[in-house]
Amino acid sequence: MGTVTHISRAKFAVGDLIHHRLFDYRGVVVDVDPKFQSTEEWYQQVARSRPPKDRPWYHVLVDGAMHTTYAAEQNLEPDESGMPVEHPLLTQFFSRFEAGRYVPNDRAN
Repeated sequence: MGTVTHISRAKFAVGDLIHHRLFDYRGVVVDVDPKFQSTEEWYQQVARSRPPKDRPWYHVLVDGAMHTTYAAEQNLEPDESGMPVEHPLLTQFFSRFEAGRYVPNDRAN
């Protein structure tokens, strides 16, 4: 690797509502990784569109589901619906839904 470090700013923050362009689901961001943090095996099996690993990736609670996902920034866009998401883990991360986004809990996780 070269000596130049590419630092990218995340487009989304914890509490932001997102829409996944490829898989057409809504969700809320619960964590942001500045770059891909999972295994090469996971990437080969799951990340079929081969999004860049050196850009932000997001941990997302999927609306109307029980699971979470790990999604590349290039596949996400803002969810403009303004509607809250339904997920059983919401209260573990957020205290309330306000002005179209979730407010993180005050306590440390």
